[in-house]
Amino acid sequence: MGKLSAATLAVAVSGVALSLTAGAVVAFADPVDSVVNTTCNYSQVVAAMNAESPAFAKQFNATPAAQAWVRTFLASPPDQRQQFAQQAQSIPAVQQYVGLVSQIANTCNNY
Repeated sequence: MGKLSAATLAVAVSGVALSLTAGAVVAFADPVDSVVNTTCNYSQVVAAMNAESPAFAKQFNATPAAQAWVRTFLASPPDQRQQFAQQAQSIPAVQQYVGLVSQIANTCNNY
């Protein structure tokens, strides 16, 4: 994984799957719904990230801006989370994290 800016990392961690609103990637089972409608809290998301992608989690844990973005995202209602999708769509670098973010959203309730 190449080095990401804090803003790109923040969007990648929590918002990349939202960028699929336009249907650009169909290999994943509706990641938009799983991310937008997650019931996970911040601790669950971070625990899932640590378990499922330690390297990515390490970079996330070292990036306060990414942590703040995820906290804001999770504290927002689904309609506001959907707005984050539009932000994510404008960052091509986040596309490589679609699978990871969808996976975290689908498993974070286990943590």
